[in-house]
Amino acid sequence: MTGLARSCHIGLLKPKLPQAGTQSRRYTCSKPDSDMSATATTKTYLKQQSKKAKTPLNWSIALSFASGLLLIVQMGFLAHIINGVLIEGGGLSAFYVPLAILPAIFIARAALTYLSERIALHAAIDLKAQLRAELLARLLQKGPIIKRGEEASVGEQATMLTEGLEALQGYFARYLPAMVMMALLPLAILVVTLSMDWVSALVMAVTAPLIPVFMIFIGKGTEKLNQKQWRKLARLSAHFLDMIQGLTTLKLFNASRKEAETVSRMAEDYRRTTMSVLRVAFLSSLVLEFFATISIALIAVFIGFRLLYGEIDFFSGFYVLLLAPDFYAPLRNMGGHYHARMEAVGAAETMADLMQESPQTKTPASLSLPDSKAGIALEFRDVSFAYEDGSPALEGISFDLKRGESLALVGRSGAGKSTLIDLLIGFVQPTSGEILINGQSLSDLSMEAWRKQLAYVPQTPTLFSGTIREAIRYGAPGADDASVEAAGKAARVEDFVRDFADGYDHHIGEKGQGLSGGQIQRIAIARALVRAAPLVLLDEPSAHLDRESEKKLLEAMKVLNEAATTITIAHRLYTIRQADRILVLDRGHVVQNGSHEELMAEEGLYRTLVKSEFGLTIPKDAVAAGESRDD
Repeated sequence: MTGLARSCHIGLLKPKLPQAGTQSRRYTCSKPDSDMSATATTKTYLKQQSKKAKTPLNWSIALSFASGLLLIVQMGFLAHIINGVLIEGGGLSAFYVPLAILPAIFIARAALTYLSERIALHAAIDLKAQLRAELLARLLQKGPIIKRGEEASVGEQATMLTEGLEALQGYFARYLPAMVMMALLPLAILVVTLSMDWVSALVMAVTAPLIPVFMIFIGKGTEKLNQKQWRKLARLSAHFLDMIQGLTTLKLFNASRKEAETVSRMAEDYRRTTMSVLRVAFLSSLVLEFFATISIALIAVFIGFRLLYGEIDFFSGFYVLLLAPDFYAPLRNMGGHYHARMEAVGAAETMADLMQESPQTKTPASLSLPDSKAGIALEFRDVSFAYEDGSPALEGISFDLKRGESLALVGRSGAGKSTLIDLLIGFVQPTSGEILINGQSLSDLSMEAWRKQLAYVPQTPTLFSGTIREAIRYGAPGADDASVEAAGKAARVEDFVRDFADGYDHHIGEKGQGLSGGQIQRIAIARALVRAAPLVLLDEPSAHLDRESEKKLLEAMKVLNEAATTITIAHRLYTIRQADRILVLDRGHVVQNGSHEELMAEEGLYRTLVKSEFGLTIPKDAVAAGESRDD
């Protein structure tokens, strides 16, 4: 795993999951993106998101600009008082009013600055929450099917939704207001300076553009460094998550020390990249401060000589000298916040790519769902599906399934069984052909409404942290306690729940921690039962259980099969024999279709599979008890 990861562009092992809960994976390396187009797309995405907080950010900028105007007034009062007392020899009694106004200006400026920063910060926090919801919704909309060559690891997605979004706060709360203030406040000060001293105004006008020009020059290299930094962080997060999830495997193969060394090397690589980014940021800040300081010193020298030769009065010269640092302050602040922009560009690259992707599923506006109270009838009409690269997964699949019938899908690994289930769930759309639900095309139905008619039990069900009651009710959030417990009883969950002091309110950990595999499977069956869905999709939930757990689970599945149309990806002979019909797939084609007896009576793949995978010497009574060998 680690060797493959290090050979990839970003170094991530990225699984293509055929369907939720399955164990088969296809690992591919992500292909490098064009840095130029990716950066342009990311900047466009950030600008679009900033429009969502346009009103509060405009208020923040307006308050900040008002504080800047008060600063100009404040410096005017200071210059007036000092000029009157020190140069004109007046007493302080003549300046009681200006002296009384100054504290009010200080307080007003502090209040305006506080409100400006608070509004901008709250706008950034609200926008982050909104973006997190949008990104999560897009991930859910995409489903578990990921295009080949565009896979994103769980670690990368987790980094995007956590550290990535946090990195945007400085961009929205600091950089955007600072960018506008860089233009407004210096312009206002320049107008006032021009009325006092055109020479100083000329120096300001000539030197001020040097600062943003230098920032742009530095920024070109910093963007690439930040993107590299965030990619390495995503790689580190993904690898670390792999280690946590695979602790059992690491211990089993005595690979803990080796993987710890790998993580240490990756962390050191990330540290060096981060230091490179900070080195550029500090260097740019140093140069910006240098330009600003030299410019202020230049203005001071011009004013000093002109005061010496009497070419300018003290009030005007001193007033301009007081304003000069504040003229360059927004430009210096912009340099400080420019790093926040670079960090945001690096962090938002994955977000922009995700939001640009077209969703795998489509949801028509308002189309009626065919009547499903009497059950679900299915028909596949010459359905084909191919991956983005053109490689076929299914070709010309045609069959029909009547209400209440059970169908077993049989075939070797890679035959297309999981893809067929994905098509029914709506994770992917057929390349050609049509799927009919009670006579109506599935492509015309709302996926949200259609999935309410489905119950799905995979080989490895996912249980979220909570109580057993909550885990079962997940299938039908509106179900009452009686319905939950009735489903638990039918699924034989009650057999082990009674051993817990708190019964159905017993708390289980993430992924069903604290329960056995068979217990988790029975909860998944109960979750499907309480849903009372007319179509049930099963991916052989008994495939990895011991015989005792399998027998109890099969008894629970009988109840489920009797109540709905059922399609099962079958790996056990008992499951296959129980199906009304069997569909045999080979390399994406239907090669046989019929009952167990019919298919065993003819030469073909099914008979070959039964001989090789299950054997023909199994006694019928053992088969009926569900004690056949698994594949």
